[in-house]
Amino acid sequence: MPFVWCIGTIIGPAIGGTFARPSVSLPSLFSPTGVFATFPYLLPNLICAALLLISILFGYFFLVETHPDMQAWSTQEELDHTTAETPLMATAGATADSGVDLRADTYGTFNTVNIREEKQWLLNPDGTSRPASVHSRHEPKVFTRKVVMIVVALGIFTYHSMTYDHLLPIFLQDENDTSGNVHSAFDIRGGLGLTTQHVGLIMSINGLIALFIQAIIFPLFASWLGVWKTFVTVTIMHPIAYFIVPYLAFVPDNALYPSIWACLTIRNFTSILAYPVLLIMLKEAAPAPATLGKVNGLAASAGAACRTVAPPLAGYLYGVGTQIGFTGLAWWGSGIVAIAGALQLFSIKRTKNKTATVRPMASFIQNAMPEERNEEIVHILVTDQGDP
Repeated sequence: MPFVWCIGTIIGPAIGGTFARPSVSLPSLFSPTGVFATFPYLLPNLICAALLLISILFGYFFLVETHPDMQAWSTQEELDHTTAETPLMATAGATADSGVDLRADTYGTFNTVNIREEKQWLLNPDGTSRPASVHSRHEPKVFTRKVVMIVVALGIFTYHSMTYDHLLPIFLQDENDTSGNVHSAFDIRGGLGLTTQHVGLIMSINGLIALFIQAIIFPLFASWLGVWKTFVTVTIMHPIAYFIVPYLAFVPDNALYPSIWACLTIRNFTSILAYPVLLIMLKEAAPAPATLGKVNGLAASAGAACRTVAPPLAGYLYGVGTQIGFTGLAWWGSGIVAIAGALQLFSIKRTKNKTATVRPMASFIQNAMPEERNEEIVHILVTDQGDP
């Protein structure tokens, strides 16, 4: 699923950028007075609708029905002993992040993530097992402080990542009105003034950068630093990705595209690495496997709320920035939220009895990584019978 999602983020912008306003970009094929001149964005929408229809037809004719009631072999006796689970609502990040069920082992990446837990045994001096205390027999508390703090971190990440996805194409296309008269770092009027075709190309290359970072960089970096240090590193770096974008308006034309690629690389590095490690940490923080459904639901709800409010707030700030002559206002607003996320990470306690190992999809990366240790660690605590 993550791989297909990334491919979609590459193909989608390419279709939109190539076929938008076809009477202007492809005048030899489309009349300047035809229907596509009257409705300049009709063609890419028709292409997307056709692709959706093809997807529906493929699903109808080639996917196998899995519902027990719809099987030809089903009998009443068999159905009486059959249960069906409704999939959990997916936990999702920004546009570039596919939805994730915390019960899966990929966490929105192409890789397999193994979480190992160090166990603790309580023994009496004679070697017999000590019965669990009355307190430990109760069901564990689901929404612990650590779970809530990680969900808050996920919400903050989702918000500012979603604003980036929303603001980037607007800023790339917005006309630049500085006219070379720049009086201060806060004098940014408009964006880069690029064409729709160029914006589509940039967004497609952005998808390629994200694909490379997710498939190659993430497993190497996570294996090198570990999940916790990776989370701290990218969370602290994240505000940089927002504060630098508006100053692309000051870059000379001959250096504009390399600067755009640099900005997108920084953003994808921080975003692509932050999303899966947040999900890994959230699963590690879950008190028990049986609580994953509720934890997943809370994370999905928080993410959905942040995805809902991010675009209108970012758009409002961009509009205000346009009026006051500083379109960087929206970017700075997102950067401030990212700074809040960097400060908030210090309220999250590291899980020390669990370790996560990322196994990359690409075989040549697996060969370059150290061999995974499958040892199981057990801490044995011997206590007297009279100890509480």
